[in-house]
Amino acid sequence: MMTIRRIVVVISFIVVIALGLLAFYVFRPPEAASGPLEAVPLALPTTAPLAQPTAAPATTVVAEATTTSALPTTATEPVLQLFAIDQSRSEARFLIDEVLRGQPVTVVGVTNQVAGQIALDPNVPTAAQVGVIQINARTLATDNEFRNRAIKNAILRTNQFELITFTPRAINGLPDKVTIGVPFEFTIEGDLTITDVTRPVTFTVTVTPVSQTEISGVAKTAVLYRDFNLIIPDSPSVDTVADEVRLELEFVATLVG
Repeated sequence: MMTIRRIVVVISFIVVIALGLLAFYVFRPPEAASGPLEAVPLALPTTAPLAQPTAAPATTVVAEATTTSALPTTATEPVLQLFAIDQSRSEARFLIDEVLRGQPVTVVGVTNQVAGQIALDPNVPTAAQVGVIQINARTLATDNEFRNRAIKNAILRTNQFELITFTPRAINGLPDKVTIGVPFEFTIEGDLTITDVTRPVTFTVTVTPVSQTEISGVAKTAVLYRDFNLIIPDSPSVDTVADEVRLELEFVATLVG
C-alpha cells in the first residue's frame, strides 16, 4: 500500500514539475526586437526592359540587325521611382476568431515594424515592382500580455525566428492608367515564410495614389495556420480556435529621397 502511495506522490510531483516547466516556456519574457527594421533594398534596373517579340533563330537576328534603323521606334521605357513603407503610418496585423469562455471573439495582433520598398512609374503602372516585405514578429501585440508571450514563445518562436517575410513573385491585374485619388485593385503572388516554413500565398491589394510622392493601400489574404506547422497551445479558457488566420497590411509609402 505504501509503495502505491509513493508511486502516486512521485508521479504527481513529476506532473507538477512538467506543468511548471511548460508554463515557464510559454509565458517567459520573450526576447525584444534585435534592432530597427530596415527594408531589403529593391534593385532597380538602370534601363527597364521592354517587351520583346518571340526570339528568332540566331541567323535571322543577324540578318535583321542590318535593318534596325528602318524599324519603328518602340514604346517609351518606364522610369521607376522608389517608394518605402512609412512605419509611423503603417500596420501589419493578424486576425483569428476563437470562442473564449463561451463568447465569440476576434484576436487581433498588430505591429508597425514592417518594412518594404515599391518601385513604380505613374505613367506605366504595369511596370510596378514590389520588394521583400518584412515584419518583426517579436513586436506583435494583442490586448493581453499573457497571450502575447504564448504567441511569441510557443507559436511563432520569435526568439529563433524574428522575422516574417513575404517575397513577391508576380503582380497581376495592374491597370494601364492610374489617377491621383482613385483606388485600384490587383493581386500579388509570392512566398510567405513564417518560422522555417514557406508557402505560396496570394494577397489582394487595394492602392490609392495620394500624390506624386505618396501612395497608401491595404493588402489582405487568409491562410491556415496548420499549413505553416504552427501549433496553438490548449487553454482552459479557450473553447475553440478557427483554422483560418487573416493577414492584413495597411500601409503608407513615400517617395525615397
